[in-house]
Amino acid sequence: MDHNYLHKPSGYFDTARKSFVDILPTNKEAKLLEIGTGSGDTAAFALSQGKCNWCCGIELCEQPANEAKQKIQQVIVGNIENLELDLPNSHFDILLMSEVLEHLADPWSVLRKIRPLMKPNSIVVAGSPNVCNRSVIWNLLQGIWKYEPNGIYDMTHLRWFSPDSYKKMFEDCGYTVDHVGPAFPLRWKAKLFDKLTFQKFQHLLHSQIQLRAHI
Repeated sequence: MDHNYLHKPSGYFDTARKSFVDILPTNKEAKLLEIGTGSGDTAAFALSQGKCNWCCGIELCEQPANEAKQKIQQVIVGNIENLELDLPNSHFDILLMSEVLEHLADPWSVLRKIRPLMKPNSIVVAGSPNVCNRSVIWNLLQGIWKYEPNGIYDMTHLRWFSPDSYKKMFEDCGYTVDHVGPAFPLRWKAKLFDKLTFQKFQHLLHSQIQLRAHI
């Protein structure tokens, strides 16, 4: 494991991605798979909201994985790129991947590895930092690229995505993308600019990509 993961800020592994869970349908029979489950807060929130009744999380770092084991039914510890997954095909109804694919050397191979585990018509929700955000472009114009413990410039990122390249990666791996856009509502100034420019420059206005897809 990269030693940089040992120095992540407090709360890095603990935040529940409620915006992911909110868009899921209520289904108390669903089985959920989360890649990069951290301490299990997102999957546990999905359980509490009746979006699923069984969760499996895969987590690289042992300490948050041990916390997740207290909250969800199964946790697999290790690097998803190297793991041989002893999980049945066509088993899961939901796949969550919150800010994880950018940490992988070959996220395309991982998406292809996971796809057979999902049931037909299963729901996929994923997110990643948006490298096309205007703040990144402004810094580049000034010759600045600054590595940080988390965020867009996270020093553990190995890949960077625009909304378009993020969508294409999923499509190239056999997923049907239903939507890609901002992870959070735009503020009023950005929303006005977006409307006046017919959404042609929306990629400049948000820092987090959210994608929804199905198998």
